[in-house]
Amino acid sequence: MTGRIIDSNEDVTEGAAWLASRHPALADALELAGPLPLRRQPDGFAALLNAIIGQQVSTASANAIWARMQKAGLVAPAPVIAAGEDGLRAAGLSRQKIAYALALAEAGIDYDALRHAPDTDVIATLTAVKGIGVWTAEIYAMFALGRADVFAPGDLALQEAARLIFDLPDRPKEKVLRQMAEDWSPWRAVAARLFFTYYRVAKGREGII
Repeated sequence: MTGRIIDSNEDVTEGAAWLASRHPALADALELAGPLPLRRQPDGFAALLNAIIGQQVSTASANAIWARMQKAGLVAPAPVIAAGEDGLRAAGLSRQKIAYALALAEAGIDYDALRHAPDTDVIATLTAVKGIGVWTAEIYAMFALGRADVFAPGDLALQEAARLIFDLPDRPKEKVLRQMAEDWSPWRAVAARLFFTYYRVAKGREGII
């Protein structure tokens, strides 16, 4: 079972109301953050490739590389494989990301099947591919597949937002934040949207993704 899917702003609003009614700190954070964004994006190969390109680089650099990939038509498995190392290097990919892009293109993921797979199966399928870690898989599940009860506790922006919202002395580590997020089920992905938005407002800049 896939559980609840976030398809509309109304779904986000419902989740936010649920969180605010049960967690005073989150209610206060919602007042500062304002309406939360839907943040849905198309699923599939391109979404994952874009996420890989964005790993460990600035947003500006990632956007520039992705624009070159799009212009070259390197946003589907067959063209990526055909381009090979030289073609991907010409588009701006690093040696490591070339390997990751080719691994993803050759993985043969059934993206239609992922839409109906349980969250745990989605994460397991994606993390089996070289270059896709748990963070990338969880971000994909939240924003490409619309899973309502997925969180990405390894994200630094979410960790910092949690520190600010709950007035913690230190930024919670991934394991601790994952445990904290259990209290926000079945709307953990809405909590993530809140945290990303709160981080941007509080810090005056964009988050990690």
